[in-house]
Amino acid sequence: MKNLVKLFSVLAVGLFISVSAFAKQVVLVGTNAEFAPFEYLEKNEIVGFDIDLLNAISKETGIEFKIKDMAFDGLLPALQTKKVDLVIAGMTATPEREKTVLFSKPYFTAKQVIITKKNNNTLKSFDDLSGKKVGVMLGFTGDTVVSEIKGAKVERFNAAYAAIMALSQGKIDAIVLDSEPAKKYIANSKDLIIADVPAEEEDYAIAVRKTDKDLIEKINTAVDSLKANGEYDKILKKYF
Repeated sequence: MKNLVKLFSVLAVGLFISVSAFAKQVVLVGTNAEFAPFEYLEKNEIVGFDIDLLNAISKETGIEFKIKDMAFDGLLPALQTKKVDLVIAGMTATPEREKTVLFSKPYFTAKQVIITKKNNNTLKSFDDLSGKKVGVMLGFTGDTVVSEIKGAKVERFNAAYAAIMALSQGKIDAIVLDSEPAKKYIANSKDLIIADVPAEEEDYAIAVRKTDKDLIEKINTAVDSLKANGEYDKILKKYF
């Protein structure tokens, strides 16, 4: 009888280990819900293109994603200190960032644009921002771009709507922001436009720690599958 009890105990332990091995992987995700249409708050819920893409990746991989909203410039430090396991936030895969994190394949191509007032026809290139007060989002690509323009006076904001308000009130001369969020912010404005200025394209990618190669491979495979089966295009059409 004792041997039988031991046998059942061993089988139970083995079953528990088997079930645990197939338990859903939970990944903590850092984002910044100030970047419509990629991630933004709607009725106190984080929604957007990136969130729908994550949900689709979850269905493909079986990974459960739990999202945390935080300041953009705190995302990569949070990744490095293991407060989150993954970052998706309309983040550009720059060579500087690639030194410290591992990026997925690009999932979206965007560009930097200049928002200004409708009566401002002086901007023909990004170099024309020299000598002007230019609003940027702290840590965004626009921050880097404007910081490299000689003579530009950089005004950093934690949220895009604050920069839009400053521009509307004449406190700054222009804003440099990613193209899609810029379109959203000026859509209902009678006073603001996107200047007709050539800009370089940039690729958004998902970031993980350098050691998480298996995770990024799963994500890359899932995104490839979503593009092949048409799900990616459905998400794209929903937001753009």
